[in-house]
Amino acid sequence: MDLGLTDKVAIVTGASEGIGLAITRALVGEGAQVVAGALTGSEELTALTDTGRVKSVAVDLSTTTGPVDLVAAAAELGRLDILVNNVGELSPRLSGFLDVTDDQWFPSIMLTLMSAVRTTRASLPAMLAAGHGNIVTIGSVNAFLPDPAVIDYGAAKAALTNFSMALSKEVRPKGIRMSTLSPGSVARDLWPGDDGLAATVARASGGDPTIVARDAAARSVTGRFTQAREIADLVFLLVSDRFLPRNDFARFRGQSGRAAEAADQLEVLLADQIRLLGPGHRDTLLTRNDLARSSVSPAGEPRRPTSSRCFWPT
Repeated sequence: MDLGLTDKVAIVTGASEGIGLAITRALVGEGAQVVAGALTGSEELTALTDTGRVKSVAVDLSTTTGPVDLVAAAAELGRLDILVNNVGELSPRLSGFLDVTDDQWFPSIMLTLMSAVRTTRASLPAMLAAGHGNIVTIGSVNAFLPDPAVIDYGAAKAALTNFSMALSKEVRPKGIRMSTLSPGSVARDLWPGDDGLAATVARASGGDPTIVARDAAARSVTGRFTQAREIADLVFLLVSDRFLPRNDFARFRGQSGRAAEAADQLEVLLADQIRLLGPGHRDTLLTRNDLARSSVSPAGEPRRPTSSRCFWPT
């Protein structure tokens, strides 16, 4: 099925691993050209660069000049159709708010929030001149499920979501579609690794990182972590010519007593998109529960699902 992405030019930030790498790979698979911004490279990104469809740019997006340099590299390709704001900074804060210093808050705000603000600001002129464009921002359920263990990250993601929704009101009438995806825990991006949340929690509590991660996944709605490729599949759908925006759904917040209705609306929305994509993508597209997954606090306490807030096209 042709999603209309052939030869479109996309910028993806934080593209060397995790969600950003998966999005880059998915866009290349649909025929797009990708300008991949990352502070450091990776073997996987190098392999994609070797296809000729990816231009890798080493850039520090936490600086004022990094986003401008990245967009300038994309401008050399003659057009800009898609921007995916993905890069972010997350470090667990397990000793309490009073121990989180300005030096820890600053990188969270600069990389998670201001990198997207600056890259969007640099990208918009070309999109506005063309009269069309798609900007997808990767948020987090922590924007709506505050957690002291990621207090700076959650605050930055909440501001990022607000920024995206506010800007959408200005640029949507001018042909620019903005979307915000807010996934729960993603397999490669938070929990695994020596410095991941599971290992950090285990060191603080004297537990086993494998058990911490397993229990966290078991308490989610789906019983597992979301995979980066699943988010990537939804991103390329959002930026495709076949996506049907649902502003009425996007603005539904699922207040008390209406969570089931919100979940039903989300399921209908996804069913529509699955029908458009065809059965070949049915197993890789996010299901309702993947989007509506509940998060689990580092202490292992389950939180209620927020189905209406995990998927936010505007």
